[in-house]
Amino acid sequence: MVRAVLMAALLALSAPSALAQAADDNRLQLEGIAAIVNDQPISYSDVRQRARLLLLTLGRDQPSAELIQQITGQALEQLIDERLQLDRVAEFEVEVAPQEIDAEMTNMAAEAGIGADGLRQQLVAAGVNPVSLEEQIRADLAWNRLMSGLFGSRIRVSDNQVEDHLNRLRTAAKKTQFRVGEIFLYAPDAETRAEALQAAGSIVEQLKQGADFRVAAQRISSAPTAATGGDMGWVTAEDLSPALGEAVAGATVPSLLKPIEVESGIYILSVTAKREPSQPTTKVDLIRLVTTDGLEASLTEAISRIKSCADVQSVANSKSQLRAQDLTDIDIVELGQEGRDLVLSTEVGGPTDIFAIGNGLAVMYVCRRQDGAEALPSKDDMKNSIKARELNMISERELRNSRRDATIIYR
Repeated sequence: MVRAVLMAALLALSAPSALAQAADDNRLQLEGIAAIVNDQPISYSDVRQRARLLLLTLGRDQPSAELIQQITGQALEQLIDERLQLDRVAEFEVEVAPQEIDAEMTNMAAEAGIGADGLRQQLVAAGVNPVSLEEQIRADLAWNRLMSGLFGSRIRVSDNQVEDHLNRLRTAAKKTQFRVGEIFLYAPDAETRAEALQAAGSIVEQLKQGADFRVAAQRISSAPTAATGGDMGWVTAEDLSPALGEAVAGATVPSLLKPIEVESGIYILSVTAKREPSQPTTKVDLIRLVTTDGLEASLTEAISRIKSCADVQSVANSKSQLRAQDLTDIDIVELGQEGRDLVLSTEVGGPTDIFAIGNGLAVMYVCRRQDGAEALPSKDDMKNSIKARELNMISERELRNSRRDATIIYR
């Protein structure tokens, strides 16, 4: 019933004019409340804004009714989780400064080659109030800070744990491995699974038309890997459930697979790379320098001032339209054919040719290149990965406990 009511309330999801948007929001506010979480209401307008944000992640094409239905349910559940997170955060007086939210939006916008203001303008143009994204960022930052503060110091990762994980990776390296990304739509019963399967088909079509898989996973996926853009890392077919493993093993590379139905929901998998057993690899440390104004002159002027990798961050900090991002210990195959060609044709310490990224331009500085490297993370990276995984499991447990103890009323 909740899905049906929300579906009726959220059918008009194409980008309206500002006047029409205001009228729609007023109408939805009058329609009432979608849910109450610990005496705090979530309005239909709140849900509609979040659904628009999720749909914008998948592209601007007119969404199907099935996709709207799936995304609407996802939007409501996201908002419920955020209310529960902020309730818990308030108990410990954890604050998130506006500058931190703006910095996070700036980082997100840099991926598309635009600034934070440009991102907000794009949201408004698509009928999405930027506050919806800002509140999502606020909840994420505050919750992660709280979980890290409460439990981070309690997690101890021993050298034996690290070596055990590395040995398992060495064993896996003797088999064919695939770099896999996942989007998981949780659907525990036959009815919701049928809806999710239809929605997954629409999502795949949007991804084929150019929607960013990583962003879609962050916004839509119910899997723990959503935090890392759906990245499962390098896996063998045996690491996955039989249905997923069979699909990945038979996939061409790169490819976006058809939706796969399992007992608990629907998977959308992206297979981006493949490596055979004992295949030598090249690892690199890179710094990506992006200009958000789309002007090649901005990059060429910056390049003229950079003498080594040590200069990149300081030069980026000197100009508001420049952003620098470290990419450390990257397997060359993860860059795709174009990125691999750029990096391999560049001397260590120098910049690649300028290339397009989103709506902007970028170069990559090659700071280290190691040929014939073991395709394994460093011990420090592995320790951090184990700790992050354990902290993520604790975070999920705490959120489940908050849901169990909360009073949630669906209207």
